[in-house]
Amino acid sequence: MDNIRLIIADDQMLTREGLRTILELEEDMEVVGLAKNGLEACELAESLRPDVVLMDIQMPHMDGITALKRIKRSCPSTFVLILTTFMEDEYIVEGMTNGASGYILKDIDGDKMIASIRDTMVGQFILPAAVAAKLVEHVTRMKTELGGGPRGRLSTGKLKRIKLTEREREIAQLMLRGLSNREIAEELQVAEGTARNYISNLYGKLEVSDRAQAIVRLHAFV
Repeated sequence: MDNIRLIIADDQMLTREGLRTILELEEDMEVVGLAKNGLEACELAESLRPDVVLMDIQMPHMDGITALKRIKRSCPSTFVLILTTFMEDEYIVEGMTNGASGYILKDIDGDKMIASIRDTMVGQFILPAAVAAKLVEHVTRMKTELGGGPRGRLSTGKLKRIKLTEREREIAQLMLRGLSNREIAEELQVAEGTARNYISNLYGKLEVSDRAQAIVRLHAFV
């Protein structure tokens, strides 16, 4: 299997170099570029076509969200993980709606960061528990301000009529805690493939296609 090729974009040199040191200790990872602002991140992504970009949010010249939008237009197959200490709702929602593959908090354990990058490469959406909680807060507040959920989405009443198995309810709770597929499998003591099947069935019942949508809808249900 080819190495995972990464670009790290952060305006703090110590952060960039620290992350590169951690990631390049892994045999299957290669840091091919470092960027100190969003514009450099875009230019490097367009020339190097990496597998993953770790993208800080607040940077000079071009912020991470603007850079995310450009990279997803020019390099649609590149995964972008938002690397941040900022937990403001608008960053979470903007990142999700513009193609981010998930979020990594800067204080995350190194092993967990590496696992998150590998999970991203197989299509998992990375949503730490702290970010999931902020997302739920945002959705709850928006529903209150708007007097209910947007039309065309699964209503709370319909959610209440969905029949989840005991195992699906257990998985739903673990998803709301921000656990990845691998962590859910470990928690339930089942194979990761089995956990993925349970999660896929849960998505079908909720009429969603990804982890972020599922968490929003499960908040009204579980």
